[in-house]
Amino acid sequence: MTKSVIVLGSTGSIGTQTLEVCAALGIRVAAISGYRNTKLLSEQAARFSPEIATTEPLEALKCDADVVVNAIVGRAGLAATLETVGRGQRLALANKESLVCAGERVMALARDTGAEIIPVDSEHSAIFQCLRGADGNRVKRIILTASGGPFFGRTRGEMRGVTVAEALAHPNWRMGAKVTVDSATMMNKGLEMIEAMRLFGLPPERIRILVHRQSVVHSAVEFEDGAVIAQLGTPDMRLPIQYALTYPERRESPAAALELAEIGSLTFEEPDFEAFPCLRLAYEAVAGGDAACGALCDANERAVARFLAGEIGFDGIYESVSAELEKI
Repeated sequence: MTKSVIVLGSTGSIGTQTLEVCAALGIRVAAISGYRNTKLLSEQAARFSPEIATTEPLEALKCDADVVVNAIVGRAGLAATLETVGRGQRLALANKESLVCAGERVMALARDTGAEIIPVDSEHSAIFQCLRGADGNRVKRIILTASGGPFFGRTRGEMRGVTVAEALAHPNWRMGAKVTVDSATMMNKGLEMIEAMRLFGLPPERIRILVHRQSVVHSAVEFEDGAVIAQLGTPDMRLPIQYALTYPERRESPAAALELAEIGSLTFEEPDFEAFPCLRLAYEAVAGGDAACGALCDANERAVARFLAGEIGFDGIYESVSAELEKI
């Protein structure tokens, strides 16, 4: 059982929920780092009494702990991932950009140092859990589920004039602004496809994306005999966060219980690559390796920031990212 944790990005959505889990389980918070919300960082420091509370993630890593939770948003989290993995520590990874931008390098380093990388993204946590009983049996493919965001079912033309507020109105999940917009464009699922490639060592053609509007089946694994094992749960990020902290143990969770009878039915649909072209860009970037995937990640960060600032429209995110990728 984990006794102490370093939380990087403690003031963000994943970071604050990680601290909730630590409080519920009695896990000591050894260090925290936050960036923009220094007021909240001060409040967290007063509540959890960490040895270090800082705006610099690498400063927080000077503290000893059983697990490092990397909940930093964007490429900014890569340096902390490399530092943690380089030390051979357990990394609870919520910063998907680390594996999108430098997945080959990160996974090679983990093999060299013996570091454990436990995914925190709900989909990758689900896959990780489904593989626990694989016992060396061959995986045929991964089924990566997507909520579809707030606009699934609309045409690309119908989304041209959507507002920031509409893009941030996710139907199922409570997330930060950048990730929520990525879900609305479905770029998030493209980035998660690349993350799954790196984590689980499969090519993109063996990772199938399906839109599952209920967000109950968090992902599944199909084995060579045709058996499909899925992980189900309520759409609550505290579940995968807790599993990353307690693995291989399971503990009682503060999340609501899953009541299948109340849900009634579970549906699955193919993604619409025409309406959500950002998803296609992610598949195209894979062919260029870490360099192209990193360029995709960086271009998307800039485009989403401009959209949130009101500088470009929703469709401008795809147009901007596509234009930058064309240069390489």
